[in-house]
Amino acid sequence: MSVYKNEDNGTWYVMTWYNNWKGEHKQKCKRGFSTKREAQEWERTFQLQNAADMDMSFEAFTEIYEKDIRPRIKENTWLTKEHIIKTKILPYFGKRNISEITTKDVIAWQNELLAFRDEKKQPYSQTYLKTVHNQLSAIFNHAVRHYDLRSNPAAKAGSMGDKDGGNISFWTKEEYQRFADEMMDKPVSYYAFEMLYWCGIREGELLALTPADFDFKAGTVKISKSYQRLHGEDVITTPKTKKSNRTIKMPPFLCEEMQDYLKMLYGLKKKDRIFTISKSYLHHEMDRGAKAAGVKRIRIHDLRHSHVSLLIDMGFTPVAIADRLGHESIEVTLRYAHLFPSKQTEMIERLEKERTVETNVS
Repeated sequence: MSVYKNEDNGTWYVMTWYNNWKGEHKQKCKRGFSTKREAQEWERTFQLQNAADMDMSFEAFTEIYEKDIRPRIKENTWLTKEHIIKTKILPYFGKRNISEITTKDVIAWQNELLAFRDEKKQPYSQTYLKTVHNQLSAIFNHAVRHYDLRSNPAAKAGSMGDKDGGNISFWTKEEYQRFADEMMDKPVSYYAFEMLYWCGIREGELLALTPADFDFKAGTVKISKSYQRLHGEDVITTPKTKKSNRTIKMPPFLCEEMQDYLKMLYGLKKKDRIFTISKSYLHHEMDRGAKAAGVKRIRIHDLRHSHVSLLIDMGFTPVAIADRLGHESIEVTLRYAHLFPSKQTEMIERLEKERTVETNVS
């Protein structure tokens, strides 16, 4: 017997043996169970997890998934995954046996998410639905690849949502300039949005910038880190991807603006953050500026889309844009190709001109 009662306080505890990943025979003790049944269920789950037996609940397997995956990814990435798992996946699949979840079950879950409407009668975005489904599929894939689950029912069910979320939102240069004019009453806001729009950097990259990152003689800014607010603390991490480590050329007017801004910051040290504002502050300022300027409200990240759209309109190649933005591949950049349907008209006009020239020569 491995389940015992603590006669002093009336609770139950487990003393059980298991083999760890090194093959060593170890003893595990877990205390504080209210009932004998709870203690027995915990022991059963622990032994199943240790043996990686697929005859366990989906919730129990997510604990294995966390132990395997969390050390390999950034903490903020895990927290995003964890929130989706706890709020969108476990409430539906948590108590079910992972080996007994079927394609039919996944489709029923998808339909519930597709039918959801918030207090404003709005559904989940296509991008969010895609992200949630991908997380469920990732858990099943992990079980298939490493713990001999027979198949991935989420993959068989097919995906939902759209990673591109339909049309990408962005501002034209004219719309941004109207917005920027409204930001000039607050220097920190104005200069932050200038960096976001004219350099196309990510929000976390902006908030991690220090004076040491700028080389005004060369006209560059170095992107080598990202800011996150995790567990109530300011955390500086590496950028999103390897390609995100990059040096960006800045136009001369932006170099002048940033030099003016740095002069405003009294007692600033080389390694101090120059934008000690929060992401929520930027979102609030985006609300304020968009309303005052009479332009559509877009997300902070859509300023990055706006920068890409500007470069596309200026005629730069996907390879050059991908390098500036820190995209891992030009496939990411090519997602923006539909931003300028007017280019199709320009193409047709030029093709017609080429055909006419050829006919005249003949």
